[in-house]
Amino acid sequence: MKALVYHGPGQRSWEEVPDPQILHDSDVIVGVDAVTICGTDLHILKGDVPETPSGTVLGHEAVGTVAEVGSAVHSFQPGDHVLVSCISGCGTCRLCREGHYGQCIAGGGWVLGHTIDGVQAEYARVPFGDLSLHSLPQSVSDEAAVLLADILPTSYEVGVLNGGVRPGDVVVIVGAGPIGLAAVMTAKLYSPGCIVVVDPAEPRRDAAKSLGADIVLDSQPEPALELVQSVTGGLGADVVMEAVGIPETFEMCTALVRPGGRVANIGVHGAPATLHLETLWTRNVTITTGLVDTSSTPRLLRLLADHHIDPTPMITHRFGLEQFMEAYDVFARPEAGALKVVLER
Repeated sequence: MKALVYHGPGQRSWEEVPDPQILHDSDVIVGVDAVTICGTDLHILKGDVPETPSGTVLGHEAVGTVAEVGSAVHSFQPGDHVLVSCISGCGTCRLCREGHYGQCIAGGGWVLGHTIDGVQAEYARVPFGDLSLHSLPQSVSDEAAVLLADILPTSYEVGVLNGGVRPGDVVVIVGAGPIGLAAVMTAKLYSPGCIVVVDPAEPRRDAAKSLGADIVLDSQPEPALELVQSVTGGLGADVVMEAVGIPETFEMCTALVRPGGRVANIGVHGAPATLHLETLWTRNVTITTGLVDTSSTPRLLRLLADHHIDPTPMITHRFGLEQFMEAYDVFARPEAGALKVVLER
């Protein structure tokens, strides 16, 4: 089969690799029907995720059709149409039993396209299939469903839920890439008073506005601080979400939050960020981090099926699987205007 293979920082290729095989009784082999590229894949390609070995098939977001199941899989059978979650949970270790599937200590967590071969391929092996796959109703399109593999639950759990968004809150989201835009969409479920989005790229600011942001502005720290203070009477934002993953944006978030407010870090950081305790220690600020658990995926699927959310406006480019190299080139260039790219068989 063909797959997108990582060969070390800056090196990738669409090449022939062996078909995946059932290695454990709980495995499922899925034929990939639709797949996308994540900003985290770009972090891997930049060398920000050193634990990913050369030779790994990238990707952790896909929709597909079950081709083969291990003997211990009870919830799925060949022919089932499924969403492949970015997180694989064993379901039995202590952390999985607490609902923290992203922290699974029995061979799960974020493994696809990270420490084992992922889903940017014609076929993929999915560990712990009973918990790692979700049946898709016929009313949900592949394009919509594939965005629930990672970015929707990540933004919802690590941003909105960790940030404790409440009705009437002033919410600032720094970064309007796919994660930041998904945060706008899912924050709207809680009726915030005002959503402010900060991003240097005008097309992304426009996208944020179309998805429900009330105010958008570029990424200069001083204007952003002045705007947030004017909106809040000088207090600061109730919730600030970091959706970029660089030190400067994290520090901006801690400057924008009010005393007693919450900073929810969603971005993937490849370099150290300074925590300014000299200014934060008296302000009762809560800072959260997190890897998505995808425990919210069934709820988000229901919201999608019932037309309460629609992530498809974030899809700006569509390709066939054989166009993976071109799709990466487009997705990696902000000037190309790509938000989310989807590749289909």
